Amino acid sequence: MTVEAGNYDGIAQAGARKRRRHACAYNDGMQIAPDPDTEARPRPQSLSDLFFSFTILALQGFGGVLAVVQRELVEKKRWMTREEFVEEWAVAQIMPGPNVINIALMIGGRYFGLRGAMVAVAGMLAAPLLVIMALALAYAHFASHPGVAGALRGMAAVAAGLIIATGLKLMPALERNPLGLVLCALLMLATFVAIALLRWPMVWVLPVLGSAGCISAWFALRRKEP
Repeated sequence: MTVEAGNYDGIAQAGARKRRRHACAYNDGMQIAPDPDTEARPRPQSLSDLFFSFTILALQGFGGVLAVVQRELVEKKRWMTREEFVEEWAVAQIMPGPNVINIALMIGGRYFGLRGAMVAVAGMLAAPLLVIMALALAYAHFASHPGVAGALRGMAAVAAGLIIATGLKLMPALERNPLGLVLCALLMLATFVAIALLRWPMVWVLPVLGSAGCISAWFALRRKEP
């Protein structure tokens, strides 16, 4: 029986794909379920790549770190999806310490373990530390100048605008949240009213509303289980 060259190539390619699937599924006798999306996603190539990526990110963070982090990690680097960024930023928000340092620790630890976490934090702090020291010396000489005070007030308005714009860009990610967009919006509104209008301390608002969100998500996931 003769087999055409095209058919033979197709059969050979199909067999190779099948062998690759079996090789990915079993490793040292243990079954592994690989995630194609995770394998294909861009990631830091080395500790040096991680360090310089966070250094560049930190040097852009004048006035609004949240906007820069979202643009660099989600839109440019594509190390995270919008949904993952919203979830991990929420964890970074409620943990002690600066939010961006917390998320740098999580991302570095995800790809390179403890070394990655330390390198990511070093990238976030090394160059900005030098810049801040230089700016502090300059500010000590020109703080009384009315133009400097006006510039700082203008930068505060820009920072608020950057944060609002980033929040609006991340809103579509909540559509895939197990709570649904309506309940997420209600929790957001309740948080805004409690902190911005009623001036309640965050130490009380976060446990109460955060616990309500966690419990609601747990019940929503339980309902979706087969």
